[in-house]
Amino acid sequence: MTPQNSYPLEPSADEMRRLVDAAMDRIVAHVQSLPNQPAHDLDGAEELARELAEPMPERGADFEELLDLLFERAVPKSFNTAAPSYLAYIPGGGLFHSAVAGFIADAVNRYTGVWLAAPALAQLESNVLRWFCDIVGYPADARGILASGGSLANFSAVVTARREKLPDDFLKGTIYASDQVHHSVEKAALLAGFPPENVHTIPSDERFRLRLDLLERSIGEDRAKGGIPFLVVVSAGTTNTGAVDDLEGAADLAQRHGLWLHADAAYGGFFMLTERGRAVMRGLELADSVTLDPHKGLFVPYGSGALLVRDGSALLRAHALEAEYLPEMRDGAEFVDFCQLSPELSRPFRGLKVWLPFKLVGVQAFRDSLNEKLDLTMWATERLREIEGIRIVAEPQLSVVAFRLVKDGLDDEATNELNRELLERINRRKRVYLTATTVRGEFLLRICVLSVRTHMDRMEMCIEDIRESVAELL
Repeated sequence: MTPQNSYPLEPSADEMRRLVDAAMDRIVAHVQSLPNQPAHDLDGAEELARELAEPMPERGADFEELLDLLFERAVPKSFNTAAPSYLAYIPGGGLFHSAVAGFIADAVNRYTGVWLAAPALAQLESNVLRWFCDIVGYPADARGILASGGSLANFSAVVTARREKLPDDFLKGTIYASDQVHHSVEKAALLAGFPPENVHTIPSDERFRLRLDLLERSIGEDRAKGGIPFLVVVSAGTTNTGAVDDLEGAADLAQRHGLWLHADAAYGGFFMLTERGRAVMRGLELADSVTLDPHKGLFVPYGSGALLVRDGSALLRAHALEAEYLPEMRDGAEFVDFCQLSPELSRPFRGLKVWLPFKLVGVQAFRDSLNEKLDLTMWATERLREIEGIRIVAEPQLSVVAFRLVKDGLDDEATNELNRELLERINRRKRVYLTATTVRGEFLLRICVLSVRTHMDRMEMCIEDIRESVAELL
């Protein structure tokens, strides 16, 4: 009998336990220390990255030494996106239940792209997508896919809309979105074969929402020039300011003009679990398709996006192909082959990252956490108003507030420079991490509350750092 160690790619039971236990010791210590870790730390990161460049190893290394490298050197030199102090960009990821699910999914290594390969596991993923459709308010014949994130979800949405609304020669098709839309929409259009000039940017209003009057005018002008308007993309939570477009108004306009309406709700969509979120996003259920990011609003690790399509057969028409080496595809409504609904054939078992935490703790835990984030954002906004010189530029519609410091006698450029310095002073403390954006020429600071671990103590710390930094500058 061949000794087990003759096959280093097949560790014994004892070796598997040793590896997992050693890794778990580091992971638990890391997660427990997150509240005390800096919000970001890139000091020396560039030098470390150069140092870590290496040739392919011919022999193995000690596991403890590799864990030292990861947890003591590589991991800390980064944006600490799983920390409670991370209030930058759109926080996401870090739910430990989902990390366990990812480990299980990778360890059993089942393939769910084709229903026949793992019928029960494919059903669990179908359950997740049905839950998402219920959250949005979609009918029973809606379908969806899990993708790596919102960017690929938006890409499949554009391809589906193109297939449904345009002829094979589609280069006269025009796409509309506001000047606040996520850049992945423009990238999706380019990848779907449209020239850049076919994506028409419509100005937003004083609340950073798509102006429907200007949209309607642009549609008419394009038709008069021989173009074929076919797709409107609305935002249900922009990255810049968290703005939510008039979804009901956009749906009415799209229906009147025969256009496909896609809602990019990657950031805001899961706030539909809350009463306030449903009020802000009234009309989301009227969109022909919706992008969601579980790695944002459901806090699961990065690599989890979703596309939902109200008419599920449209998703099938846009993506389905046959091949001799594949088993017979399911053609009924009960079961689904995900390879027929998305660009992917080889794909990971993504559904478990949502299914397991939903089953373990129930949806109410997510609803409560999202309500907490809304409360914290409103609390922070009211505290910002109390700081001399702070002007709220974008009132929170969900969990983003954008603001800037103003000072008498400064022109626009000097004011922008003042706010760059304010951001630097806040982040230099490394207790919280904020990022900025530039909207209509104004440099704005943002607070985005969406980390599962962010609670009132961290928001108090954030306001304290802002207040002290403003005092230093004024």
